Amino acid sequence: MVSTPTRNPAATPAAAKPHTAKAPAAKASGATAQNGPQRAGRRIRDWYRGFWSALEGSGKSRNGSTYYLILGSTIALTAIGILMVLSASSVEAIAAGESPYTAALKQGMFAGIGLFCMFLLSRVNVVWLKRGAWIAIIAAFVLLVLVLLVGRSALGNQNWIDVGPFTFQPSEAAKLALALWMATVLDRKAKLLSQTKHALIPVVIPGAAGVIGLILLGNDLGTAMIVMMITAAALFFAGVRLYLFGIAGVVLAAGTIVLAITSPNRVCRILSWTGQTCADGSDVNYQSTNGLYGLASGGWFGVGLGQSRQKYSWIPEAHNDFIFAIIGEELGLVGTFVVLILFAILGTAIYRVVVAQKDMFHRVLAGTIMVWLLGQATVNMAVVTGLAPVIGIPLPFISYGGSALLMSLCAIGVVLSLARAQMAPGLQPKRLFRFGPAGLAATLRKRSAARGAARNEARNPAAGAKARRTPATRTPAAGTPAPRTPARKRK
Repeated sequence: MVSTPTRNPAATPAAAKPHTAKAPAAKASGATAQNGPQRAGRRIRDWYRGFWSALEGSGKSRNGSTYYLILGSTIALTAIGILMVLSASSVEAIAAGESPYTAALKQGMFAGIGLFCMFLLSRVNVVWLKRGAWIAIIAAFVLLVLVLLVGRSALGNQNWIDVGPFTFQPSEAAKLALALWMATVLDRKAKLLSQTKHALIPVVIPGAAGVIGLILLGNDLGTAMIVMMITAAALFFAGVRLYLFGIAGVVLAAGTIVLAITSPNRVCRILSWTGQTCADGSDVNYQSTNGLYGLASGGWFGVGLGQSRQKYSWIPEAHNDFIFAIIGEELGLVGTFVVLILFAILGTAIYRVVVAQKDMFHRVLAGTIMVWLLGQATVNMAVVTGLAPVIGIPLPFISYGGSALLMSLCAIGVVLSLARAQMAPGLQPKRLFRFGPAGLAATLRKRSAARGAARNEARNPAAGAKARRTPATRTPAAGTPAPRTPARKRK
């Protein structure tokens, strides 16, 4: 039996050595090629972190720039919205025999109320809101049911309840209520979210599905899509396993197809968006087509504020869902870029607030609000630019609608409260009151003592003046032992 000889490494021919020497070089070149994008990404990441560190400060020296970026961009978008509502609605108001300032005045009134609510919420600890989460979601369900019973229908959607001379849209309030409620529930179940049954059942998904179902009964698929985005965002920021989103995406896609096929109006919108003609010969894409005409005719700097031609009944409801087209026509590409940059600043600043949160309730609430506002703005702009079929979704802070503007500003107030907590203690705007039983009790004691002193001074001015001149003695707190007095020596 002859054994097969083995090759000795030391006896390798010299001709083979150059071939083996090239292998490490080839690996090094491949590693360098792979490390190129990684180095570029690392540089961008380091620059991003350095930029925000220089802008915000670090540690206890955080100057609150994120807080003021959110506040400034929100106020700027709201001001642009009031101005553009005035420009876009004036022609139709004059044609209807109304004042050209009617819609703008209503929008300005709701903006004032919303800014006041935003200020209040920004000064309140968000933990207070957790206590009212269940009340908010129950109220949202009641209002959504009332819409189906006594609500007003417009343009095929039954979304509004008439309250005197004003109309209220409960589905907008349901967005904020659902975000707050889901953050509360997911925070309580934080340790159980690794289990699928606790992540989805018995509360979170059925509750969100109930809100979505009531909105769909009012035939408002656009708002239902935004509520679906809010639900998915809450689960994502809570840390639910990612494979569940794939399953949910398939289910939602199938449900959307069924809802689209079962509605002739939606089928016609999809056919018009793809360039085909509806069965009845109507052009449902008429609004989107004229919106593109408005964007195209604006050029770089627009035709001038108030000089739009498409708002002369070419774009129906130009001050609502298609106000972005009027911005592009009157202010041009520069004006649309300004709006996009303001939304980008708002989204980046809110994202900075989200990633800084260690508590799940805070992180889920802020992240859900971020996805709600930015997702809705993205869908609206996609519809106006022809990238998506026509869906009735307003542009946050800009489109006409008091309910949408009010709820959006309240949501920003919640985020501002979280951003304020990240500021240095000496730079934080003062709270309206402290959170907690001890702080609340101390505040109530101070107020009652001040009222008692004022009452005594009113009854006896001389005693009040003497009390002000006499230094006040500190009253021991309840439960504090009285100071010992030295015992007298016995004789």
